[in-house]
Amino acid sequence: MSDKPNEGLDRRDFMLASVATVGAAAALAASAGAAKAQGTAASPGGTVYTGEVIQGKKVVSALDVNDLEPGKKHLLYFQGVQMPTGQHWYVSVTVAKGAKPGKRGVLTSGVHGDEMSSVHTVQTVINQLDPAEMSGTVMAVTDISRPALESMQRRWPNQGRGIDLIDMNRVWPGNEDDVFAANRHAGLLFNRLLRPNADFAIDFHTGTTGFEATAFNIAEMEVPEIKAMVELYPIGQIFDNPTYPSVLHNAFVSAGIPSFCPEIGAARHLDLEMIPLFVEGTMNVLKHHGIVAGPMGRTGKDVTVFIGNSAFPILATTGGIVEYLVKLNDKVAAGQKVAIQRNSFGEVVAEYTSVVAGEMAGKRSDAMAEPGNPLAFILFNRPEPGVGEVYPE
Repeated sequence: MSDKPNEGLDRRDFMLASVATVGAAAALAASAGAAKAQGTAASPGGTVYTGEVIQGKKVVSALDVNDLEPGKKHLLYFQGVQMPTGQHWYVSVTVAKGAKPGKRGVLTSGVHGDEMSSVHTVQTVINQLDPAEMSGTVMAVTDISRPALESMQRRWPNQGRGIDLIDMNRVWPGNEDDVFAANRHAGLLFNRLLRPNADFAIDFHTGTTGFEATAFNIAEMEVPEIKAMVELYPIGQIFDNPTYPSVLHNAFVSAGIPSFCPEIGAARHLDLEMIPLFVEGTMNVLKHHGIVAGPMGRTGKDVTVFIGNSAFPILATTGGIVEYLVKLNDKVAAGQKVAIQRNSFGEVVAEYTSVVAGEMAGKRSDAMAEPGNPLAFILFNRPEPGVGEVYPE
């Protein structure tokens, strides 16, 4: 990155969304015991093998990709946070270690457990790599929020203080000594696996359950290193906004590591039309960094790209069945009607219009909605950049 890696990131201070609760180490100190056993925030340095083997894969509690043999793919498990039983959640790690030295890229998915297309995209990229022909390293982590992924739900099911659901993409960079398991898990991964092995990082997502998105990237385009990567994707939309301060890609950026967030359609299924676009773009990024040789594929120069700095939300005001009058990626004018809603008798009980001009970036995929549910997000350009609406990535 540049000499000022965090330059331009002060816009996060203006976000409407509040930061997820972190940093409760002081409250935990009185009964430290189990949480302290998770380790301190400092990386121990070097690869640490636990001695365990799961399904033929060795387990590590810290990883330095420089310790791995070049020219090979390495399949490992990372030992994450402890469960109430004293067992651990384990995270799958695939490292394609090039035969020659070079940049280190980190590809992550599964921060939300319902985002299948993001997992498949990372798996497809890593499966295409031949370490014998690479210069550098690519590490893929596809199941970061393992307990959420087990039930294919968005949030981490926390049991520490009664049943609770924690959005793991609101807690980064985590805290190894926090009271909440998801925060401790994030701290372990970020300190001991992700940050130490990244010269750049890409954190893949989809829309959330009940809400589908277009193919777009979330990125801070004023950071040159990030802009250069994002423009290598042959997709039609870019959300130029820092979004929430505590998402994973922002934790990388705050650590001086260029990073951004691709969004790949709807949750809970594989979008086999969108996935190849993100695979192609990611391979372009690896070529851009000299990790993979060969000509570039299609990029943003080959498609029409709409860049917006804000996402305007349209929320349901009543209950009923929603009928959309526009499709994803459609251009929307200010004052244009985008949806209607009917009650059980088929009567129209609400009509929804946009107050901004932009493009449809997301809409509810569930046919029914109750008051407060997001019905649509319209990507647009606010005259005063830096303020962003809540977006359910």
